[in-house]
Amino acid sequence: MEKEAILANFRDALRHVAATVYAVTTGHGGDRFGILATAVSSLSFDPPSLLVCINRSASLHEPLSTGSVFCVNVLGLGNRDVADRFMKGGTTEERFSVGEWGEEEGVPVLLNAQSSFVCRVADRHSYGTHTIFVGDLIAAHHRENAKPLTYYDGRYIDISGAPDQTAA
Repeated sequence: MEKEAILANFRDALRHVAATVYAVTTGHGGDRFGILATAVSSLSFDPPSLLVCINRSASLHEPLSTGSVFCVNVLGLGNRDVADRFMKGGTTEERFSVGEWGEEEGVPVLLNAQSSFVCRVADRHSYGTHTIFVGDLIAAHHRENAKPLTYYDGRYIDISGAPDQTAA
């Protein structure tokens, strides 16, 4: 099978894997940076850690590569406006123009996210088009009764089982 066909099949197959939506953020030089991501995973409970995979062409990559702290904000259905704003791109301040943002350890934290994990970069690995950042947990926050924002087949879906008009 040709490389182009393999890549097309890979993209099509991944579109049918439901994924939690994350806003990964960092601070650098007094500025805030953030992107939407789905390539985030827990790594270990001892030490508590996460990994995030960031495309080297993403606006977050350079600030995170030279920084030491990042936040993984797990978006809930109530954060659809944040996801939409981050998807539009634009300047860093435009991305942070919606949502309730605070700061912890010098990085933006979405105060009304389903969950937030503030991590210190422990390791970096380059692979293909991405860098895998391993982060040791500094702080974690969780809101009760938040419904997850989930991405599936090119759209957001509600997997909570409860009727919700925000998932389209």
